[in-house]
Amino acid sequence: MAVAKKIGAYICKGCGLGERLDIDQLAMIAIREGKAGYCKQHDFLCSAEGVAMIRRDIDDGEATHVMIAACSRRAKTEAFNFDNVALTRANLREGVVWVRPDIEENRETTQEMAADYLRMGCAEIKHMVAPESSGEQLLNKRILVAGGGLTGMTSALEASKAGYAVTIVEKQGVLGGAMAGLYKRIPTRAPYTDPEDTGMADLIAKVEADENITVYLNATLTKTGGAPGRFSADISTESGSTITEGFGAIIQASGFKSYDANNLPEFGYGKTPDVTTQQELEELVIEADGETIKRPSDGKEINSVVFVQCAGQRSEKPGHLAYCSGFCCGASIKQAMYFKDVNPGIETTILYTDLRTPGAGGEDFYRSGQDKGIIFSKGSVSEVVVGNGVLNVKFKDLILDEEFTLATDLVVLATGLVANSGIDQEAEQQAAQAQDKAGEGGNGRDRAVSVSMVPMESILNLDYRQGTDLPQLVHGFSDSHFICFPYETRRTGIYSAGPTRRPMDSLQARDDATGAAMKAIQAVENAGKGRAVHPRSGDLSYPSFRKEGCTQCKCCTVDCPFGAISEDEQYYPQFNESRCRRCGTCMGACPVRVISFENYSVDTVGQQIKNVEVPEAFEEKPRILVLACENDAYPALDMAGMNRLDYSAYVRIVPVRCLGSVNTIWVTDALNSGYDGVVLMGCQTGVDYQCHFVKGSELAHDRMSKIDDTLVQLDLETERVVTHEVAITDIERAPRLINEMAETIEKIGLSPFKF
Repeated sequence: MAVAKKIGAYICKGCGLGERLDIDQLAMIAIREGKAGYCKQHDFLCSAEGVAMIRRDIDDGEATHVMIAACSRRAKTEAFNFDNVALTRANLREGVVWVRPDIEENRETTQEMAADYLRMGCAEIKHMVAPESSGEQLLNKRILVAGGGLTGMTSALEASKAGYAVTIVEKQGVLGGAMAGLYKRIPTRAPYTDPEDTGMADLIAKVEADENITVYLNATLTKTGGAPGRFSADISTESGSTITEGFGAIIQASGFKSYDANNLPEFGYGKTPDVTTQQELEELVIEADGETIKRPSDGKEINSVVFVQCAGQRSEKPGHLAYCSGFCCGASIKQAMYFKDVNPGIETTILYTDLRTPGAGGEDFYRSGQDKGIIFSKGSVSEVVVGNGVLNVKFKDLILDEEFTLATDLVVLATGLVANSGIDQEAEQQAAQAQDKAGEGGNGRDRAVSVSMVPMESILNLDYRQGTDLPQLVHGFSDSHFICFPYETRRTGIYSAGPTRRPMDSLQARDDATGAAMKAIQAVENAGKGRAVHPRSGDLSYPSFRKEGCTQCKCCTVDCPFGAISEDEQYYPQFNESRCRRCGTCMGACPVRVISFENYSVDTVGQQIKNVEVPEAFEEKPRILVLACENDAYPALDMAGMNRLDYSAYVRIVPVRCLGSVNTIWVTDALNSGYDGVVLMGCQTGVDYQCHFVKGSELAHDRMSKIDDTLVQLDLETERVVTHEVAITDIERAPRLINEMAETIEKIGLSPFKF
């Protein structure tokens, strides 16, 4: 039996609200227009007494739906956290009184703003339902780690310490990865003067002795499916046997492959074994085991070594790496010390364009290299000429601006890393399109070359319609934003760590591994409770759709950034609640508006828009709708309020989960209702995107680029709808964008729909 809906409204008078606003009038609006059963006022609603009042009403059955008119929904979240009720917040503090100067002539419009936010809050809560778990949840505390190198083993050990069982799947016959092939590593402890033991033997011993960790060597993942809390992985071993096991979360720590130096014939690689890479030099040093390192070609004593930095890196040439690999400079200093520590008389020269030694001890390690006699020369190498047992390194001295040739016995190329991140389906599709375009007279060469550099061997073999591996960024690293959401990928519950995520050294990889382990644990626990993960961590809502209205267009399936929607046998959408991030992008994509969440839907936003009081034309008070992303734009506007930066009193702001959730019907409804302008504020798009839902903002920009046709059909100016990329740091810019729209409306006039 359905419980009767009881709406309780609460208005705070603290933080200046009582002094600036007519609270009694707002309470009347909540009851008469908002249809709230009651409206209570309190001097400080977030106080223990105020919170107790609300909780008491909920416990007594007086309120099943709660509307709180006070500060921003981003403030006092712990105080106003009530279970088993639908809850919304009307922002009267940051959104009204703090953005309006306290002068007499503003009093009327400030009160109108507050009244509208009361109406909007009441309209929203009427169409909300308290979210409940879907019943799909399953608690599986086992974590799968793909890769048994430094990153993978560190992740496994950290998760094991926290009480979680871990399975490592390693393709090679031994643990250790790239680090196991090093003689020593760049120092990670003070005084940062000498190379130190890699520590891999100890790390491997800890993994092998840990009862919580299971290791499969010579094994691969041949199929991975499911969702957080209920992943299923087929682990195939070299013997041909396959074991299927269940996991709660997955960490991809598949590391990197060395850049192929055969792409650098100008440096003499392949013409003589005396031109080697950093990785190959490590093998020579391990073979020497502390003794004199011999020249590979003839076994003679080495008297001079030249290290060529950024060999095929930080270069826009076709086939080269456009990025810095992050560890090569430190590795060259370390390797130069290999020679100096055995024979201080050996001449070691490092030719660099920019020397980068990240980390706390980077500068100390560089200084130690100078003290040991390593020569650092700022130069750009153009060619290595091989002849008569001597290598002639031709380079331009970037300080003297002159060309030089340096004769040496051995050349070591710092070739960098290529992420071992699997197949990039998106890049393959783009390459195919580029080839088609090239066939039509266009140029598809560059993209095709960059795609060919990405290893074309699947790591996870995902059973997802979007592809077998994690989506990648432009350089082949797994798609994980290094600022906003490190470790997160577009596959919920699967986290990337280490050099497969971004260029890094061993110390950074260890930290990265710990972070990914923590995220995997969070995913496991949230999945067990049916809750969402980043960025709406803890959200119980999930999408559903009205089948009788669905046209089976697949817009939701295609637009979902996280692979959370597939189709059943009749081509209706199937929502995977555990994969869903609750962004609402599917809701924005649906042309027939049949997708919704319990507490976020076309109606919860649409009714807010419709319940704003739009003045008649003769009043000359425009209305501007702002749909603001709750992750960046809305916080920026909140902080603008905290800094008392004022903006137009004619704006009404509706926070949305993601700009990707914006359905075009909201824009057309607003314009039809007499709004004079609509501003959409979302996150930055492109390669350096900052959208917390990855593709949402980009999709919204694409949809809104087509809104001009609708405006023309409505005989409205195209300037009335604008879309902006707003960062969370745009505290001054966000209100300025609102004021610019107000100026535009003043210039082009009120909407003709008002007349």
